[in-house]
Amino acid sequence: MGSATMASTVNVTPKAISPFTSSVARHPFAVSVRPSRVRGNLMAISGPKLTKNVENSSKYLKPQIVRCVGAEDGNTAAVDAVVEQEIPIEKRYPAFPAVLDINQIRDILPHRFPFLLVDRVVEYKPGESAVAIKNVTINDNFFPGHFPERPIMPGVLMVEAMAQVGGLLMLQPEVGGSRENFFFAGVDKVRFRKPVIAGDTLVMRMNLVKLQKRFGIAKMEGKAYVGGEVVCEGEFMMAMGSG
Repeated sequence: MGSATMASTVNVTPKAISPFTSSVARHPFAVSVRPSRVRGNLMAISGPKLTKNVENSSKYLKPQIVRCVGAEDGNTAAVDAVVEQEIPIEKRYPAFPAVLDINQIRDILPHRFPFLLVDRVVEYKPGESAVAIKNVTINDNFFPGHFPERPIMPGVLMVEAMAQVGGLLMLQPEVGGSRENFFFAGVDKVRFRKPVIAGDTLVMRMNLVKLQKRFGIAKMEGKAYVGGEVVCEGEFMMAMGSG
């Protein structure tokens, strides 16, 4: 039961388990799908308690559809889990795409070291939103003083980084027109949810909520994430200018 060929599908139900001689097959509720044993598609795994094992295994394997079936009545459970085939950890996490790389960002933003806090733009929807990343490293110059014994990224710099992403959005032709500069005009409802430390990748999304193009004023909503969890959020006011 632990493995299947790439071309086959394994359906395991309580009645189908009894002919097996292995201890794993005789105890379906104790089965854990392990990376070293999965070599194909596993469909309709029996027993509601298997759901958690499948979910845990999905962190380490390549996507394959797995459906958990109730042991008592054979009905499909509400949870469809994803199981993956084993792949090396260094190949498991693809890099973020680059819509704008650091050189293109430097062509748009006036900021320079140590205050350029955007490394890459990974998504841009014209006139709507931008998503960018900041790779936080122990070499960032703010860590020695904030704090020596517990280095964390200052909250105000998270806000600044998000504002720079907003600036990249503002300075696109479909938003700012011919204007060449932007100014951080205000911030409201800022909340810091979790600390950001060296080694984190700060993923920042800025959404354009309101634009008064005639006056060069825009309102944005921003959220910053680490590992899919919100670490900072707020509302931003931007102003654009020329020269």
